[in-house]
Amino acid sequence: MPSLSFVLPHWLYWSVLILFPVVALWLIRRQAARRDAGRPNHFLAYLFLVTAGFIGMHRFYLKNAWGFIFIPVFLVVLWTSTEVRDAREDVSRTRAAAESSQRFVKRSEQDVTRKKTGAEEKLKKAQAELEQTSVDYKIAQTDKASADAWARGAAIVIALMLLGDAFLVPRLVRRARAVEPPPPQPLEHPMETAVPEHPGVPPRRPGIPAIDALSRMTGEFVAYWGVLAVFAYYYEVVGRYVFNSPTNWVHESMFLMFGMQYMIAGAYAYRDETHVRVDILYSQLSVRGRAVCDLITSVFFFLFTGTMLVSGWRFAGDAINFNEHSFTEWEVQYWPVKLMIPIGAALLILQGISRLVRDAAIVFRRREA
Repeated sequence: MPSLSFVLPHWLYWSVLILFPVVALWLIRRQAARRDAGRPNHFLAYLFLVTAGFIGMHRFYLKNAWGFIFIPVFLVVLWTSTEVRDAREDVSRTRAAAESSQRFVKRSEQDVTRKKTGAEEKLKKAQAELEQTSVDYKIAQTDKASADAWARGAAIVIALMLLGDAFLVPRLVRRARAVEPPPPQPLEHPMETAVPEHPGVPPRRPGIPAIDALSRMTGEFVAYWGVLAVFAYYYEVVGRYVFNSPTNWVHESMFLMFGMQYMIAGAYAYRDETHVRVDILYSQLSVRGRAVCDLITSVFFFLFTGTMLVSGWRFAGDAINFNEHSFTEWEVQYWPVKLMIPIGAALLILQGISRLVRDAAIVFRRREA
């Protein structure tokens, strides 16, 4: 199989983090607005074709049994990939041995010229070893050429199968839609409401609607980054085990992305009271009692988030001024990552203000006491 040498450009990484959630939100709302939402469609069929078509996933999605024909071909691809990797190692090992034998022969010839004792015997031994290592090197090259031919053939076969299915997808989608009834329409957006952490805790009530809406939008925005992780690690696994081409950027890009997601989504989690807390006493209080408790502990909340905002702004400012990069081969910029610390802290403070207003309304106006 051919090697993959693709390295994700920095500009593409940051662009995808911004544009992918926007496109995903638009596609989801567009699909939900259609009457046939949830039925087989061209977008998902081609998505499966591009990302997992080599195992027939697009045909399985369309409930077509001919997808099983891709599996044995893919197994051949995996086998040839292993053979190519082993052949490369053999070629590298035998070439190194042959080069070492050549150097030993040259040194032995110099010893013969200088008429050193036992030099002729060493030369004969070195020449015999060179002959053997040269034969091993040629055999390894032949085996590698054979493995490459098998890999190339398997790749061509599966590429032709995918190319043919690329033209057949529209007809397969029509067939699948003809035999599958439309699913029931969803009642609400999956992120429209929050599930209380405990049965005794009532659902979230808005404090300041604009802040609550901002927390929801930012939380929903970064939630779609989790889908990017699936694609990225999928590429890593395929590149490593099918093309013998592990990447030097997938792991770093994803743990940086999850770090930023953690900071931005904090306000969304706080809005819907889904943060982990020790509530042995808190859960036993009434609604007004919990509001009083929240008002008292809000002092510590604002001290913490305020400190995080100030210190995070300093970290981000230093990273921007010095154009800080990672120390890995990928060398991605660090300042956007560190900038998420003060942004996440600011969102938490705003959501804390909204929560404070809500709790104050419950305490002083005795709402839902």
